[in-house]
Amino acid sequence: MIRDTSAQDRLIEVKSTPRKKLLWIGGAVAAVIVLAFFLPSVTRLFSAEASVSASRLAFATVQRGPFVRDIAAEGQVVAAVSPTLYATYGGAVTLKVHAGDTVKKGQVLAVIDSPELVNKLAQEESNADAMEVDYQRAQIDARQKQSQMQKAYDNAKIDEETAARDYQRYDKAYKLGGVPQMDVDKANDALEKAKITLAHAKADLNLGSDTGVFDIKAKKLAHDRQVLMVQDLQRQVDNLNVRSPVDGQVGQLFIAERATVAKDAQLLSVIDLSALEVEVKVPESFARDLAVGMSGEISGNDHTWKGLVSAISPEVVNGEVAARVRFEGGTPKQLRQNQRLSVRILLDHRENVLTVQRGSFIDESGGSYAYVVRDGIATKTPIRAGESSIDKVEILDGLKEGDNIVISGTDNFKGAQRVVISR
Repeated sequence: MIRDTSAQDRLIEVKSTPRKKLLWIGGAVAAVIVLAFFLPSVTRLFSAEASVSASRLAFATVQRGPFVRDIAAEGQVVAAVSPTLYATYGGAVTLKVHAGDTVKKGQVLAVIDSPELVNKLAQEESNADAMEVDYQRAQIDARQKQSQMQKAYDNAKIDEETAARDYQRYDKAYKLGGVPQMDVDKANDALEKAKITLAHAKADLNLGSDTGVFDIKAKKLAHDRQVLMVQDLQRQVDNLNVRSPVDGQVGQLFIAERATVAKDAQLLSVIDLSALEVEVKVPESFARDLAVGMSGEISGNDHTWKGLVSAISPEVVNGEVAARVRFEGGTPKQLRQNQRLSVRILLDHRENVLTVQRGSFIDESGGSYAYVVRDGIATKTPIRAGESSIDKVEILDGLKEGDNIVISGTDNFKGAQRVVISR
């Protein structure tokens, strides 16, 4: 029998790499690749203090260009002249017009019946007539007294001249020895007495003239005062006919027909439709920059008109200030009282200004900081904001053109310095 080689054969073990070990090696390689790719993002993630979804935020880009500050608001057409008429005296009122009637300046709109006032006017007119008679009588009396005193003065003057001639005659006769000294002395005494009488007559004449002037003046002043009282009462009686102060339209009637009213009671209003303005409510924050004479635009009914700010209320009501804008040029004919129109008032216009879209961030930060977004990270950055318009904010410092910032509210950031913006 031939022997085979099985006795010489020896089993050799072949070592192969286990499957599990290959899986571990592959996973390690993949982890290194992923880590290398996402390492910057992971680093930023761990360096940030919070993470907020971008869907909950609003963003805007800082731009350079024109900056227009204006106020846009809804306004209401009002009459620039809309007087309310009042009762100048109490009484029963008869209305001569109805609400909506077209009236002319000076037209009687209502009549107040006041017998008391009419009777008082008649009494004072009678007193004025009596005082006029007293004034005229004082003039006559003054002329009469003046005539009497002039007569007394003239007589005293004649007596003085006669006494002077007698004295001269007696004095001449005495020197010639024709009359005794006693006659000369008597003539001299008569002359002195005549001179004294003449002096008193002259003084009385001057004094009487002054007294007459004062008496006449007193009577005249009393009469003039009474005439003024009559004129005032006549004015009040005339005002019982309530007349329209302007051409326009009767607005609201505040009383009923034949109603009895007290003095200063409201009767009715008149609207001057030839001079219309638009009244707008301006937020208090913008009102401090508003000034009379600023230009603006008024639009409505598919038309646009130029306007000027004509008045600004000094009072703040519910955080707003009332202002009026008048139409530059003529008043449009198609407008009506209380009609709603849009108003735009230009406050400022500058070119080449760094601005960003306005958002609630400016109110939250007070314009002191903003969150600048770069590579998915919002960084809190100090800024200095300037003027604000309806849709833009002026940036004075801290940002540059092209910066992307968060303009929505940042309450979720909780004041963090760095925030991840997740998608």
